Amino acid sequence: MPKICSPITDISCLPRIASKVESVLNKALRLARFSRTPRQHPRTKLCIIGSGAAAHTAAIYGSRAELHPILFEGNLANNVAPGGQLTTTTEVENFPGFPKPVLGPELTERFRAQSLTFGTQIFTETVTQVNFLDTPFKVNTDKRTVIADTVIIATGAVAKRLYFHGAGDDGFWNRGISSCAVCDGAAPNFRNKPLAVIGGGDLAMEEALFLTKFGSKVYIIHRRDAFQASKILQRRVFENSKIEILWNSEAIEAFGDEEKVANLGGLNIKNNVTGEVSKLKVSGLFFAIGHEPATGFLEGQVELDREGYIVTEAGTTRTSVRGIFAAGDVQDKRWRQAVTAAGTGCMAALEAEHFLQEMGDQEGKKHR
Repeated sequence: MPKICSPITDISCLPRIASKVESVLNKALRLARFSRTPRQHPRTKLCIIGSGAAAHTAAIYGSRAELHPILFEGNLANNVAPGGQLTTTTEVENFPGFPKPVLGPELTERFRAQSLTFGTQIFTETVTQVNFLDTPFKVNTDKRTVIADTVIIATGAVAKRLYFHGAGDDGFWNRGISSCAVCDGAAPNFRNKPLAVIGGGDLAMEEALFLTKFGSKVYIIHRRDAFQASKILQRRVFENSKIEILWNSEAIEAFGDEEKVANLGGLNIKNNVTGEVSKLKVSGLFFAIGHEPATGFLEGQVELDREGYIVTEAGTTRTSVRGIFAAGDVQDKRWRQAVTAAGTGCMAALEAEHFLQEMGDQEGKKHR
């Protein structure tokens, strides 16, 4: 019977066992190197970064112009699902073509399906780095590097939120709490009901004034004793009888409606001066504390303003780099609507097409 080598009973077996382990590990490493997928370097006339209305409109126009676009829709980029801010909304009532409200996620799925129908190649990957200093341009994800003649950046801007108790995704977010009064303020559950806005800048003033068209009363909750908004907007707010301001105050908790517990019923408000906590019954709460453009990955490759938005030439989508275009909320800090984003997506695709035509004409002249 052959002797069984055991390091427990015979220490001389250790070198032999170590040698076998090393052999197995080396074989596994060779197999891993052999099976590793090589990094891809696809080439395209047009690369689009984004997944919302601007990105897919650009993709549709680019595809119909036979630019064969590649689109990176991201993989939970900025903690938002592919489709952008629309995926965080419920019913959309102000996008043309839908007589009845359409759910935000459903609308973005239709955008995506139309892009695919016309031949856009879509990757669910997040762009981590770009190189716009040399041409052709390079767009990198963890899996591939796309070589592109033109690029459209349509990564959007994320609305800033507060996360006190009851305000998160597991609370009343999208069930009474929103970050866009223009998008959601006209919804039936907000009409003729008391509403609240948190903020102290121009955005908060504009949202509060807009909500007075629908709500029975609008409260502005501000943590300080003065606004940062422009004087003209402040005056309009102060003169509006439907608006009441809660100075030096913060919302610390959201609670449900007594009849419809799944919907927002009110807020616990803390006075920062006295420390007193009181209840405020509202059916809607709107955060108006600003947006953060998704431009961190650009790392100085194109000109940004002091807030991080991409700077474009007036009336165009052209950026500081020829051949690079920007569309949607990543370059629009005023309107921030799906339909305006779609419009700039169209502009960007047409401008990219014209740019490529010009480059082709110049190249043709060189060879005459």
